[in-house]
Amino acid sequence: MKTLTVAFAGSPEFAAIILGRIQNSTFPCELVLTQPDRPKGRGRKLTPNPVKTLATAYGLPVLQPTTLKDPEALNALHALKPDVLVVAAYGLLLPQSVLSIPTYGCINVHASLLPRWRGAAPIERAVMAGDLETGVAIMQMEKGLDTGPVYASQTLSIADSSSVLALERSLAEMGAELLIQVLGRLPEQPTPQADQGVCYAHKLTAEDRAIDWKNDAEQITRQIWALSHRMPAVTGFNDAQIQITKASKLPVADNETPTTPGEQLDLGKKRIVVACGVGAVEVHQLQINRGKGTPMDAAAARNGYADVFTPGQVFSAKSPT
Repeated sequence: MKTLTVAFAGSPEFAAIILGRIQNSTFPCELVLTQPDRPKGRGRKLTPNPVKTLATAYGLPVLQPTTLKDPEALNALHALKPDVLVVAAYGLLLPQSVLSIPTYGCINVHASLLPRWRGAAPIERAVMAGDLETGVAIMQMEKGLDTGPVYASQTLSIADSSSVLALERSLAEMGAELLIQVLGRLPEQPTPQADQGVCYAHKLTAEDRAIDWKNDAEQITRQIWALSHRMPAVTGFNDAQIQITKASKLPVADNETPTTPGEQLDLGKKRIVVACGVGAVEVHQLQINRGKGTPMDAAAARNGYADVFTPGQVFSAKSPT
């Protein structure tokens, strides 16, 4: 049976799913690199990320450098002499001094069909762009941003997932299985990426969250769906900031012909329907920066905040502060 000395670098739940599969394979890892603990919750208590939590449960040694120029991390990798360093949503750039340590290099589990959506937010960008499918690629890392040759890839229909969180989990599970297959075939040589079809999944920012109601309903519902998990899309009215986490598009609004994108339409006392540049969006779940700020459905929002959710009022784009 082939044996490999494996190290792992990753941080969020996506990476933890992959780490769990590795530990239950014939290629368990022996060292974990992950992001430092971050303040979380109302008390801003330092909290470990999902990878550290899982690695600790497995009894694995964990290093949390703020940079991979950190001598302790470099010394630990050199001492381990790994055959491969598996990387999944780690969050730190790997310098050449790290890329060159493993015998077979560093292998990345990337949640897109490379060369489409290289970069930090491939899942969200694929959804926001209206892609019908996405996938996962097992890639040999090099100095460029997700430019390395690909060992294997697999496609997944975006429409088959009920949420972006479910889509992310499916991609992680798919990527984990594909990774195990690739590790078993090393030192197989990967295939260079195509020169055509390259696009970049830039890191999400506050500007990505602001809803521009002049866009069409399809584009806005994709934005809401893509961002609902981590950083919900937002709109505003006067001093109110509203996060919208669930919505659907309407091709027309019951013969309404609004002239103002962002206008709330009168389509029932328990509904919130907003005119767009083309079509309309029905809001099903939201949070408002008033009271306890808890999620609520449209009926509760209409009942509790009539000054905000009233037909004829016009929402505006409102970037988070």
